Amino acid sequence: MVDWTDAERSAIVGLWGKISVDEIGPQAVARLLIVSPWTQRHFSTFGNLSTPAAIMGNPAVAEKLHVDPDNFRESITVCVAAMLGPTVFSADTQEAFQKFLAVVVSALGRQYH
Repeated sequence: MVDWTDAERSAIVGLWGKISVDEIGPQAVARLLIVSPWTQRHFSTFGNLSTPAAIMGNPAVAEKLHVDPDNFRESITVCVAAMLGPTVFSADTQEAFQKFLAVVVSALGRQYH
């Protein structure tokens, strides 16, 4: 069980109101594939992943994936921070978001096989 402070709850709810999952998801996958090219071996069915442009233009990058969600924690955080900027994604907000992602990754990771 995770204990949330009122400030953490407020930060998480506030972030979700500003995040577009349809944008962040593909951006996080693309970032993972570009920054960590060795992860591309897990996505051989995606076709051309040879360059950042090919990755960003690849429609398969937006697909629902069945991989360990912990691989995307850093990518998601970077994409959210880039989208919202330091004024909205402050240190306190990032701390609450990281705590939230840890809970989500733990819950989803239990489904991972």
